Amino acid sequence: METQASDRLAGYGRNAFLGPDYATTDLRLGRKIKLGGHLRLELTAEMFNLLNRDNKRYLVSDNGFYNSSGQFIKYSQTIGSTYYPAYYQRPTSFMKANSAYAPRQLQMSMRFNF
Repeated sequence: METQASDRLAGYGRNAFLGPDYATTDLRLGRKIKLGGHLRLELTAEMFNLLNRDNKRYLVSDNGFYNSSGQFIKYSQTIGSTYYPAYYQRPTSFMKANSAYAPRQLQMSMRFNF
């Protein structure tokens, strides 16, 4: 079996961190208008997340840790003559939504061909 290079975490498939209730509806409308001869006008409108659904997002970096400085807690201290270094604390929000995907977006374009 051949492995393929990708930016996904090892062992996880496509869209693995989207969440069970992720849904989006996209729409594209286009119109070509002939103006005579070789002249043409192309109008396009694209809408992403048309229904403006609030899709939660899980932010995970390529090494599997959350992209947050809150996971490293520095508790290095000296008690008596014993030194206790800083340590990593396990995140309590593992696989809980900590962000959201983009709301409804609309883009329009016009192209003049001659």
